[in-house]
Amino acid sequence: MRRDVLLLEEMIQAAVQAVALVEGVAVEDLAADRIRRDALLWNFAVLGEAAAQLSDELKQEFASVAWRQPARLRNRIVHGYWSIDLDVVHATAQERLPGFTDDLRRVLAAVAAKDDEGPS
Repeated sequence: MRRDVLLLEEMIQAAVQAVALVEGVAVEDLAADRIRRDALLWNFAVLGEAAAQLSDELKQEFASVAWRQPARLRNRIVHGYWSIDLDVVHATAQERLPGFTDDLRRVLAAVAAKDDEGPS
């Protein structure tokens, strides 16, 4: 579970950063700012890669969390970078990531609490 904890922490950091990168930024401005756009896409790639690396055990235990969506978006960014819809990426960061980040924090807290209990 320690690996899952590290991955969850990385996912939270990437999600928080992605949200911050679009805060108060219009899609048009994102499209015009290559550094900001690349940073946003990088954080989505990190988020998706970490989600794909989480243990099946953790994903099953917290099945209500949308674990596959970040990995799907990561694959789209990495393998279809020339056809990324910035409107979708922008909206995802603004509208979906805050709630997803809350889910990640709840999962992390539950996993950390189990680790603190030690072996049964």
